[in-house]
Amino acid sequence: MSFFPNRFAGRTAIVTGGASGLGLRTASRIVREGGRVSLWDINADVLREAKGAVGADHVVVLDVSDPQAVSRAAQTTHDALGKVDILIGSAGITGATRPVDEFPIESWQRVIDVNLNGLFYCCREIVPMLVRNGYGRIVNVASVAGKEGNPNASAYSASKAGVIGLTKSLGKELATRNVLVNCITPATFESPILSQLPQSQVEYMRSKIPMGRLGDVEESVALVCWLASEECSFSTGATFDISGGRTTF
Repeated sequence: MSFFPNRFAGRTAIVTGGASGLGLRTASRIVREGGRVSLWDINADVLREAKGAVGADHVVVLDVSDPQAVSRAAQTTHDALGKVDILIGSAGITGATRPVDEFPIESWQRVIDVNLNGLFYCCREIVPMLVRNGYGRIVNVASVAGKEGNPNASAYSASKAGVIGLTKSLGKELATRNVLVNCITPATFESPILSQLPQSQVEYMRSKIPMGRLGDVEESVALVCWLASEECSFSTGATFDISGGRTTF
């Protein structure tokens, strides 16, 4: 895989869900390409290990569904890094795997709180910093489930559809401010989040991919990093498919 050593030189990024999976891999690549990162995650033990593995400048232990915690984290991160240029919104959970009429209300609320409300809180705090900079990139991690809906995953599907809608709205709001907002909609890729699902659900999602395989996380990382860079200059409010042919819109 090709790297671009100076692509993020002088840039700073916040990566939510940064202790593992797509968030961790994205943070690692940003650092390798000259950027500085702050990792935000709820898992304190894993976050400490991730800081050393990635070479992150800063870490914050928080629950993104807590708006006060997000506000504090935004300020401490700005103070630590001097500025914020990039927000990668990759924190997320799957929730229960049950039909709607059996879906636990507390699981529904938790998924929406983390996947959608948490992303809103992060954007609400970070956008003013990007606008003041006169430059910014926001990349949100949605899912093909937000386009098509996965059976027995109503909360996750609804939350990711909300991420797509939020991205489109915010992208239009900021289109003349040099702050670009886009999202990716990956199909299932190898990730720790799969441990939250029964194997039958994983196999169902694999069966929907025309390429016949799960994605590789580095494929999504490459797309996220392009969207987070200055190379992306004429796309905003857009949804970028990376699904092995499952969704082509």
